[in-house]
Order: sequence, then C-alpha cells, then structure tokens
Amino acid sequence: MEMPQPNENHRRLRALVGDWTGEETLHPSPWDPSGGSATSRVTSRLDLEGFFLITDYVEERGGEVTYRGHGVFGWDPAGNCYTMHWFDSMGSGAPAPARGRWDGNRLVFEQATPTGHSRYVYLFEAEGRYTFRIENSRDGREWKPIMEGRYTRAS
Repeated sequence: MEMPQPNENHRRLRALVGDWTGEETLHPSPWDPSGGSATSRVTSRLDLEGFFLITDYVEERGGEVTYRGHGVFGWDPAGNCYTMHWFDSMGSGAPAPARGRWDGNRLVFEQATPTGHSRYVYLFEAEGRYTFRIENSRDGREWKPIMEGRYTRAS
C-alpha cells in the first residue's frame, strides 16, 4: 500500500511557516477588562510528513510573558475544511477544533463552544506579512473584536 502524501490543501498552510514577530491590540473583554497592547512571537513549522502545521505562540505585555499557546492546524478531507486545535496557558481546551476555509488571501476559522462563538481571521497582505484577528459573538451574528495583530516574518 502506498503511503498518503500531502496535497495542495496541506501545502497552503505553508503561508504560516516561519518565525514571526507581532504588534497586537487587545480589546477590552471578559478576559481582559482594560485591554491594551502586546508583542508576540510565533513559530510555525510543517511536521508529520507535511500533513500538519505546528504553531507555538508567546505574548508579552510590559516585558513579561502573559499568554502562551500551541496550535495544530490540518486539513480534514471528510469535512472538506481546515482544522485548528488550540491549547493555551489559560487551560481552556475547546471541545472540538475550529473549522476553516480559504477565501482569497484570507484563512478564516469559526468555532461554536458552550460559551459562545469565535472567529479567527488570517489575512495575508504580502509576502512575509499578515494580520490576525479574533472575534467573539454570543449568537454567531453580532461579532466583537477581542484581539488584532500585525505580524512580520523574522525568518
């Protein structure tokens, strides 16, 4: 039997590969009532024979690490969509992965949890640059920004 090979859907995740630095705006939310600015470092690599993108994220505010996350992105051929599993230093693991799709130069994930809806939007502006936005909604119709950032590939 021939081993499966990554396809074009897997290869599209290469857009996130690399070491990135970011400048972020955190909007007031239940998790951070005052909001503010932050800097971040993101390291992403393809792994497991190119089938998955592994991401490590570190956010700093005032020179101290305030949040860390670990993501695993993949392609679900049965669901015909991308998946994003996210684990972080807040200890809240989602019961199911966020599901996503490409829309032009945007990679958009959405997720419904018992506490509401989340949307994660990656907008690839140019080679080596992207913006990222997290939005939340109670009902899946009216969205509020939680975080917005601009990232530049460091290597």
